[in-house]
Amino acid sequence: MSMERDGGAAVRSPVGEHIARELEALRSRQRYRVLPVTGERGGRFIEVDGRELLNLSSNDYLGLGADRELLASWLRRLAEAGAEAPPFTSSSSRLLTGNHPLYGELERTLASEYGREAAIVFNSGYHANTGILPALSTRHDLILSDRLNHASIIDGIRIAEAEYRRYRHADLNHLEELLTAAEGRYRQVFIVTESVFSMDGDLCDLRRLVGLKRRHGAVLIVDEAHGVGVYGGKGLGLCEELGLLGDVDILIGTFGKAFASAGAYAVMPALFREYLVNTMRTLIFTTALPPVSVGWSLETFRKQLGMGEARQRLRLLASRLRDGLRASAFEVPGGSQIVPVVLGEDRSAVSMATALREEGFHALPVRPPTVPENSARLRFSLRADLTEEDIDALLATLVRRRP
Repeated sequence: MSMERDGGAAVRSPVGEHIARELEALRSRQRYRVLPVTGERGGRFIEVDGRELLNLSSNDYLGLGADRELLASWLRRLAEAGAEAPPFTSSSSRLLTGNHPLYGELERTLASEYGREAAIVFNSGYHANTGILPALSTRHDLILSDRLNHASIIDGIRIAEAEYRRYRHADLNHLEELLTAAEGRYRQVFIVTESVFSMDGDLCDLRRLVGLKRRHGAVLIVDEAHGVGVYGGKGLGLCEELGLLGDVDILIGTFGKAFASAGAYAVMPALFREYLVNTMRTLIFTTALPPVSVGWSLETFRKQLGMGEARQRLRLLASRLRDGLRASAFEVPGGSQIVPVVLGEDRSAVSMATALREEGFHALPVRPPTVPENSARLRFSLRADLTEEDIDALLATLVRRRP
């Protein structure tokens, strides 16, 4: 392919030269990323670049994504349905011809299980977080966000017209100061947080947060992306476990992690749902999820409602790994199924990930800007189908190969 056909002029332009310099800087700082080639997933193992490795980087917390029996049973039912099976494309937005009846069934199921008035399904958690706050808030409002909230929440805040402040991570005293200072100055204050923080794996103090929300009349939005499936008797998240499902104004969950499907959802008052359908750009201006995907989400959501034993097992495995790491003097924040090992320098995290891969473990390094400077880490996302022997082997390897 000639340079001209491959955008040669653009490559030689100032922006092309800038991009080349930036990529070289990423390489020199051990921050250059590539897309790994993954293949067959067999239970707790995954094929990466032709090698079978123990999968410690997936968010398939319950192992549902590797449940071949469940998938085979569902596919048989699709085959039996024949022409009545849900199609593999929506071909338009939900406001046009994409709102298949399975959407309604899934949303009614979600609302019923959560004991809320309404639910709405989105194409992804990113769509949910970049659409809800910009739709609900105005330039007369204030958004208060935990400093370590996910990038999708941060991007949603930046898109919104409202003012925003980021309170120190998990510092609800700081949040209370900001709430007090905001009294009488805004039409509405919104508080947004994750329940289980995706990089540190720590838990939000939701009980106190609900108290602050009530005291100051704020609207509380909780992203349970890493909480659903793992916490609560029915896997509805940390809010369910703490008995707070009715105290959160909007609760966001995802199908793409513990529920082993695609897309996301939010439960909320019916009035909010009605307004979002009419104003939320990431719902209005996108082709709807394929109905077949919505049907699979309904299947996996119902399945996980009864997976209490798997949830308990996952938490025991996480405690085993976390306790073992701390006993070996590793820096391990958090207290969930996400177990990060903070190594500091980018080079140390990359080196340890390489060493683990050589020993048969797939655990990718997480580096800035995903995490703060000098806090590069390995992030172990555990799954309920791991064994105690897997955890012990990982611990032994980490101790033996530590930088």
